Amino acid sequence: MAQTEDEAPYFTRTTATADIADSVASADSAEIFVPESHARGWWAPDTVHGRLLGALAARALEREHAEEGLHFARLTVDLFRTAPFAPVGVTTQRVRDGRRIRVADAVVHGGDGRPLARASAVLLRTAAPPPGHIPATGPWDAPPAQELLAPHGRTQFLRFDEELRPVREWSGDQRRRSWMRDARPLVGGEALSPLVRAALAADTASPLAHAGDDGLRYINADYTLSLSRLPLSDEIGLEATGHTAEDGIAVGHCTLYDAAGPIGYCTTTALANPAPEH
Repeated sequence: MAQTEDEAPYFTRTTATADIADSVASADSAEIFVPESHARGWWAPDTVHGRLLGALAARALEREHAEEGLHFARLTVDLFRTAPFAPVGVTTQRVRDGRRIRVADAVVHGGDGRPLARASAVLLRTAAPPPGHIPATGPWDAPPAQELLAPHGRTQFLRFDEELRPVREWSGDQRRRSWMRDARPLVGGEALSPLVRAALAADTASPLAHAGDDGLRYINADYTLSLSRLPLSDEIGLEATGHTAEDGIAVGHCTLYDAAGPIGYCTTTALANPAPEH
């Protein structure tokens, strides 16, 4: 898998013994992550972007619980508290370790010791597929990511419709699709792993599925990423494939692709929220 992140990272890593450790009241966290300016949230500038919390949780789960022959089949991230723009720590715990399944949880802690987000991962033992035909999601009819992203320079996220026209704001019932390529490392000095890259892209399912004619008015409370395999390319494609809403609660889902084809799905729930003042 190619690695193209060549810009400043979202976080700088230090150790819990540094002077900044007192600002993260999580004694079990050996690492502290200090956000850089470009890690600020979309909804409010004095916060850390929620998708980065999910990515930090995925990074910790992969580092502490991955094993050859076990595949990260599912990652659920709960974003239940606004994260102030301040250092954070991550702790993990193995919940179940069976012959064919491993379950682990991660919690992202803030400066006051309170949890900001949590994640749960299910790792499944790989095996030969069973016989027989099962109807499956087919190849994506979108052009290769390089073909669409190249004319836009260093653009990381390109939204486009069924006519392949770039879209700034969604309107009507047009087909909602995007290619995403993260150029920044999550943590300084580290290349993005395929799992972390997928976790970064998964949060995009919410604005893709829930934005309306008047912009994005739903803030996501969680997302669940289900992967039959990890991405093989730096670019990850998403297409919104469902949205329902009632009484200010929205539920949506997207299909995820890489350069070789479909890799899984992402579901997200969201709450009606006033638009930020940018």
